[in-house]
Amino acid sequence: MTALKYLQAYPAALQEQVRQLIDQDRLGGYLSQRYPDKHAVQSDKALYNYALELKQEYLRNAPAIDKVLFDNRLDLTHRALGLHTAISRVQGGKLKAKKEIRIASLFKDAAPQFLKMIVVHELAHFKESDHNKAFYKLCEHMLPGYHQLEFDLRVYLTWRDMQ
Repeated sequence: MTALKYLQAYPAALQEQVRQLIDQDRLGGYLSQRYPDKHAVQSDKALYNYALELKQEYLRNAPAIDKVLFDNRLDLTHRALGLHTAISRVQGGKLKAKKEIRIASLFKDAAPQFLKMIVVHELAHFKESDHNKAFYKLCEHMLPGYHQLEFDLRVYLTWRDMQ
């Protein structure tokens, strides 16, 4: 039985469907049929503008984003597809916080829906720090179908590991 490390939290019936696609060598075809396109966001500047547009549309009152970039050091061994950080620094007599989002470089070649899901996830952390009900409700508000995309992204990562 194939261990599906990205899908362990999902019901056994869903895991079995993915295993059947793997056994029939149809997982790649399923993903390319569902997500045939690749996004055009290839530079850190374009990624920053992309994240800023989403933030302006859904999180106007959230703190400003100082930096958004693709990070080569983020990978699946660290269990991080994206990171949000708030770095506090003292400048003179003031405390300044810089908000950053880092997206794993493997998403440069992913479907646009997957990139949007990761960016939405990291932006949602600006309002909700924990993965709780309010966090996922915010993700679903910013990206309808968020939960399906998160599942499909995990299936994509499973397929990617097999390659």
